[in-house]
Amino acid sequence: MIKGLRGATTWSEDLNNLLPFYRDLLGLPIAIQIPGFVVLGKLGAATLALGTHSEVRGRNADPARHMVALETDDVDAEWKRLSAAGVEFIEKPTDSGQLRIATMKDPEGNLIQLLQPIRG
Repeated sequence: MIKGLRGATTWSEDLNNLLPFYRDLLGLPIAIQIPGFVVLGKLGAATLALGTHSEVRGRNADPARHMVALETDDVDAEWKRLSAAGVEFIEKPTDSGQLRIATMKDPEGNLIQLLQPIRG
């Protein structure tokens, strides 16, 4: 029986293109690191892995195909901080139902959403 999502992986031609963005700029902690592969987040919870893959070349040609979502307590503050650091956003903070959302690109063009539950 499938119980839910445990994690997702974003592949790259070179892990070092992505790791500083996710680890240093976004602040995701490293749970596991081996050559060519890193698991970010807390083990036992949903994690995001980054890895080098022999079949991946260059920037993502179809970045809307999948998106990683990261939860935050303050989408607007993160949008300001990351925009000031030069991160490209394709959607500024916007209310969408019970979520406040902003959408950005990582260094290889993969889309990442910041999500903040709207408390009613």
